[in-house]
Amino acid sequence: MDKPTISQAMINAYDEYTHLSLDRRGFMDKLTKLAGSGAAAAAIMPLLAANKANAALTPENDERLTTSMVTYPGAGGEMKGYLATPKDAKAPLPGVIVIHENRGLNPHIEDVTRRLALEGFAALAPDFLSPLGGTPDDEDKARDLFPKLDLGSTVNNAEASRAYLASQKSVNGKVGAVGFCWGGGIVNRLAIASPALGAGVAYYGAQPPAEQVPAIVAPLMLHYAGLDERIDAGIDAYRKALQDNGKSFEIFVYDGVNHAFNNDTSAARYDKAAADLAWSRTVAFLKKNLA
Repeated sequence: MDKPTISQAMINAYDEYTHLSLDRRGFMDKLTKLAGSGAAAAAIMPLLAANKANAALTPENDERLTTSMVTYPGAGGEMKGYLATPKDAKAPLPGVIVIHENRGLNPHIEDVTRRLALEGFAALAPDFLSPLGGTPDDEDKARDLFPKLDLGSTVNNAEASRAYLASQKSVNGKVGAVGFCWGGGIVNRLAIASPALGAGVAYYGAQPPAEQVPAIVAPLMLHYAGLDERIDAGIDAYRKALQDNGKSFEIFVYDGVNHAFNNDTSAARYDKAAADLAWSRTVAFLKKNLA
């Protein structure tokens, strides 16, 4: 069977479903109309969605790494997270917290965390759904929990995660943050809330209010997808606020790619060329600012 053709309209509908007000039934109805039949829609849906069955780029049992699930004090209760460090580290490492998408702490984010550890960082991926019992296995159930999170409390938990990682003996005291989608938006908010943040990298993350930008201390790297009209609508105002307030930042827009282009578990939206370029820029930026 030939691989189904996926149009930009289908990808846009999926974005509306996963980030806005379209429910699953409404999305499948729209996808069926766009695909031409229910059978075609059923074949396309797995290509649009993130698939946790896809192989990790860095194996869970990679012998070069030490990984564990950890618990630590959050702003208002216990936080859980996934910690990865290189086994052969000879000196304290820079730390990075990895902030997940609106699917919670899942195998893909754990994989990204291991990738950062292999680059020479102590990497911690907090589960920001910890206050609600943690990330469920069902992606739809996980996504449904995010509107129940309080933004202020979530940012406070991000700062608690930064402080926890900075306090570890294996860490040199400097901690940055990288976040994707929902997590990219939290990185932007954390940069406002935490003068101790060493660097922030936001992948296609929602921009903060312009009036709060003066509080930012950390240098920022902001990655955006050229086809992501919803998030890209806020780029110009954010850039102006950062410029007007003399902040250190870099903005990269990757033409012709979609929101979530870094997520290699989503066949329809992943773009290897853009992901590899953004990743190389991210690693170099974090090393420069957290050494």
